[in-house]
Amino acid sequence: MKLVLVLVLPLQLACLALGLPQNGAFYINGNGKGNGNGEYYNGVKLHIEAQEERLFAYRGENVTLSCRYRYEPPANGSRKVRVKWSKLNMDFTKESDVMVAIGLRHRSFGEFKERVYLQQAQERDVSLVITDVRLEDYGKYKCEVIDGLEDESAIVELELRGVVFPYQPHHGRYQLNFHDAKQACEGQDAMIASFEQLFQAWEEGLDWCNAGWLGDGSVQYPITAPRGPCGGKDNSAGVRNYGQRHKNLHRYDVFCFASTLKGRIYFRRHPLKFNYEEAVRACEDDGGEIAKVGQLYAAWKFLKFDRCEAGWVADGSVRYSVVFPRPKCGPPEPGVRTFGFPRKETKKFGVYCFKMN
Repeated sequence: MKLVLVLVLPLQLACLALGLPQNGAFYINGNGKGNGNGEYYNGVKLHIEAQEERLFAYRGENVTLSCRYRYEPPANGSRKVRVKWSKLNMDFTKESDVMVAIGLRHRSFGEFKERVYLQQAQERDVSLVITDVRLEDYGKYKCEVIDGLEDESAIVELELRGVVFPYQPHHGRYQLNFHDAKQACEGQDAMIASFEQLFQAWEEGLDWCNAGWLGDGSVQYPITAPRGPCGGKDNSAGVRNYGQRHKNLHRYDVFCFASTLKGRIYFRRHPLKFNYEEAVRACEDDGGEIAKVGQLYAAWKFLKFDRCEAGWVADGSVRYSVVFPRPKCGPPEPGVRTFGFPRKETKKFGVYCFKMN
C-alpha cells in the first residue's frame, strides 16, 4: 500500500503542476490552458467536416479544398486552434506539409509557399485555397484541426483534368527505372500518372500493350481489346498489373499525365523543312520554344489541335496530332501519332512550337 501511494502522489502533483485535466476532460483552446478565463470543459467533442466528393480542377486555376470544424454540444466563445494541411504522397510513404496556421499566423511550405491560404469565409471555416494549380498538386490532402487534447482530421481529394499518354525514350522500350521514368515525364511538361488516372484513361479507351511505371511504384498497362501478346486474348479487358517493382533495378516504359496549357501550340514549316537543330532555332527565332510531348497531347485533348503533318518535338521524336481521323492521317481513331526518333542531323520535318500566353 505504501508503494502505491509513493507512485500515485507524484503523478497527481505533476498533473496539477502542469495544469492537466485528470478526469478525461480536455481544454477547449489550443494552448492547453483553458479558454483564457481559467475554465475547462468536460464532454465537448470536436468534429470536422470536409468535402467528400473528389474535387476537379485544371492546371492554372485557383481551387478551394473545403474543410470546417464544429463542437458538440456547441461551445461558445472564440478559441485558438491549430490548423494543419498536409498532402499524402502518392505511394503513401509519408505526408508533406502544406500549411500550418494558428489564428492569424500561418506558414506555408515547399512548392506551396505563398500559393496557399485559408479561406476563413465564415467562423470555423479552415478551407484551403490553392492558387495557380500545378500538375504535382494532384492527390489527397489532410485537413487537421488540433484543439487542446482533441485532434480530428479529414481527407479531401483533388483531381486534375488531363490526359494520360505512354512514353518511352529515344533509346527504346523498357529502358527506364522508376526515377528515370519520373524525370522523363517531367521533362515533357507532364508528371508520372497515378493508377486512378490510368484507370480513367482506360475507361476512355486507352489501349497500350507495353507496361509502364505509375506514381505508386507499380507497373501496369491498359488493354481494351484483349489479344495474344498482351496478356492473352481469353482474358477480359482491363488494366493489367505487374505489381510493385524494384525502383532502381527494374526497367519499363512510363505512363505520363499532362494537363491544360498556359500557352499555345502551333506548327512551322520551312519550304525545305528542318533538321532537329534547325527546328529548335526556328521556334526560338519566333519567340517560342520547341513543344514538348506533354504539351502536344494537352493541345490535342483540350484545344482540339489537329494537324496531319509530321513535326519535331523537344525530345527528338517526330509526331502529329489528329482529332478528326481521315484518309492518309494514320489509324481511324483520334490520337497523337509518332514516327519514332529519326536521325536529328539528316532527317527533315516541320516543327511544333510552343509559346506562352
